[in-house]
Amino acid sequence: MTEKVFKVTGMTCAGCAAFVEKTCRSTEGVVTCDVNLPMERMRVAFDENVIRPDAIVRAVENIGYGLVDEEASSAGEVLGGQRADARKVRIRLIVAAAFSVPIFYLAMSHMIPGGVLPVPEFLNMHMHPLTFALVQMILTIPVLVAGYTFYTKGFRLLAKRAPNMDSLIAVGTSAAFLYGVYAVIRIAGGQTEMVEHLYFESAAVVVTLVMLGKFLEARSKGRTTEAIQKLFDLTPKTATVRVKGEEFTVFAENLKVGDQVVVKPGGSFPADGRVVSGGSSVDEAMITGESIPVYKDVGSEVIGGSINLDGRVVAEVTRVGPDTTISRIIRLVTDAQDKKAPISRMADQVSLYFVPAVIGIAILSAAAWAIAGKDFPFIINVFVGVLVISCPCALGLATPTAVMVASGKGAELGLLFKGGEALETIGRVSTVVFDKTGTVTEGRPAMTDFEMIGDFFEKLDRSRTGKETGGSLEKDRALAWIASAEKGSEHPVSGAVISAAVRKGLTLFEPDEFEAVPGRGIRATVEGRTVVVGNAAWLSWNGIEPKAAEEMSMRFSEEGKTVLLGAVDGTLAVVIAVADPVKEGSAETLTALQKLGIRTVLLTGDTQRTARAIADKIHPDEVLAEVLPQDKAEKIRVLREAGGKVAMVGDGINDAPALALADVGIAIGTGTDIAVESADVVLMKGDPRKVVTAVRLGKATLRNIRQNLFWAFIFNTIGIPIAAGVLFLFGGPLLNPMFAGAAMAMSSVLVVSNALRLRRFR
Repeated sequence: MTEKVFKVTGMTCAGCAAFVEKTCRSTEGVVTCDVNLPMERMRVAFDENVIRPDAIVRAVENIGYGLVDEEASSAGEVLGGQRADARKVRIRLIVAAAFSVPIFYLAMSHMIPGGVLPVPEFLNMHMHPLTFALVQMILTIPVLVAGYTFYTKGFRLLAKRAPNMDSLIAVGTSAAFLYGVYAVIRIAGGQTEMVEHLYFESAAVVVTLVMLGKFLEARSKGRTTEAIQKLFDLTPKTATVRVKGEEFTVFAENLKVGDQVVVKPGGSFPADGRVVSGGSSVDEAMITGESIPVYKDVGSEVIGGSINLDGRVVAEVTRVGPDTTISRIIRLVTDAQDKKAPISRMADQVSLYFVPAVIGIAILSAAAWAIAGKDFPFIINVFVGVLVISCPCALGLATPTAVMVASGKGAELGLLFKGGEALETIGRVSTVVFDKTGTVTEGRPAMTDFEMIGDFFEKLDRSRTGKETGGSLEKDRALAWIASAEKGSEHPVSGAVISAAVRKGLTLFEPDEFEAVPGRGIRATVEGRTVVVGNAAWLSWNGIEPKAAEEMSMRFSEEGKTVLLGAVDGTLAVVIAVADPVKEGSAETLTALQKLGIRTVLLTGDTQRTARAIADKIHPDEVLAEVLPQDKAEKIRVLREAGGKVAMVGDGINDAPALALADVGIAIGTGTDIAVESADVVLMKGDPRKVVTAVRLGKATLRNIRQNLFWAFIFNTIGIPIAAGVLFLFGGPLLNPMFAGAAMAMSSVLVVSNALRLRRFR
């Protein structure tokens, strides 16, 4: 199966998007199709053995829309195209407004008593009715020309029996204009009373107001993609490259893997890389959402676009172009905006049949009033009013604009949603399952305890150890010996002990002799002393009695820690406890989720004792321990069958099946690539608190979509009957098409503005 992204031209409303989608999906060989109205993009998955891309293009062009092949990575061109479209709409709007204002003034002047709106005598409707009518007609023509797209697209799609919003505007305003022309002809023939029945101002003002709504929509849609634009702007346009000791300035787009780039304080890294010299604090906030700078030294990975704060750094480029972190983020965000949320499918189905239904309602309403004996101007008023107020734009914008804003905001906060469905579903989750290792814990062992055994140094030959004073000095000397002995081992537990000694600034020595027995321990010679480290059986085998450490070892074991015993020159010296420490924020995360009414589950392959030790620190609602990697997905399936939406948070290869099976898979961005690929949401950093942020953003987005859909539906539900004359039946007013046009434009702006509130999410 092949997937491609196309830019769709000619869409103006939800009906357009739904019709393009329906046409594409009904084409043989097409598997899935999602049309994004605000971004004017279509993502299609198809069987290339059955259909070629050019056939998809022809199918869409045959129904009156344009299709341009566009790779997902060219989102920057989409943003630029949106700005260009907004400029074109603005110019045409200015032209339409320049002519509509005098028409409106002229048409309204005689309705306000007392000469509040004076007009020249030659335009007086009673003294010069033909001139009055002809001037309005002439002024209306440039407005209709400025809004020509309504007519070219609207009538073409109407002829293809696929009417859209443009069709509504085209039919309604054409009817008003043509009736006005008919009135002018009648006035020229002597029937001056027809001057009371001109609708030129309705046609002109409706077109102008709809164009105003389009312009405001275009501006708003540009604002929804600001987060993506900021990501584009992060990486510098040029880079300083070091070649054989000399430095050159090149365009960043010409960098290659292996190039060495020099980044000075205040500068940005032009691409992803690895530090080869120097060190500095780096601000990664825009990419990861973390506000605290991260110190980078030799060997550290740096992200393109992050800011070097205080030191000169040379980095070797490791990724360029579409492979960089920023490019991948942009691709994920734009992909997310293309993929529909389930809640939007209802709006799509409604939009598909909405416009034909509205045309039918307009015709029936006009016919009913004609049968009731109303005059032709009244009937035209009803017909145009129903068509104009029924625009389904607000309905089509309700979901995608909220998804666009939320996914962009998520990127700012270090959250990558892979689709509108992920955004919606995470807002509905009732259970969140956390893998233990690397998710709620650091994922690597660390030394948590280092306890001396009684008067160890008193038992050693003081002529060899020197006079020791103070417990801390004794403990540091013992740790240095133990860590030096462990240098010969590659076991992760040995690495934890060595790291603890290095963090304390202790001097370590190379062991002179070294022996390791898997599953038991090590023996080495350090500074002439024999150091033995391992389990109790290993010490006993080396002739060292471990009984003095028994009580302490039991206590550490009950806490879920791995226990090592250390001896020097045949004397039991220390008890060492090593564990995978709980991440900062893990307990806070589970508490926050529980406050949101979400059940939390800890899932691990560790023993019940180890799992319980971790659970005592983070307090999940349920613990599932001793779960084999291949059984994790089965546990997720059972939880899903119990009811509710289930989210799974993990970071390892063995988490991938469970992440894929969960309603929402959440991957820790610091984990493996396969876990990230299997997930629906990616946390750019390993901070588990981001899970709470993702859930809250999902809930806020879902709430926003519901609000948008409510306003869109309620607007049309109330507006259409009013325009059809229901209020007039009971002595109320008849809706003027101009007010219908204004209300229709404002409904779209209201929906987009409500979606933009998500930009303030914290």
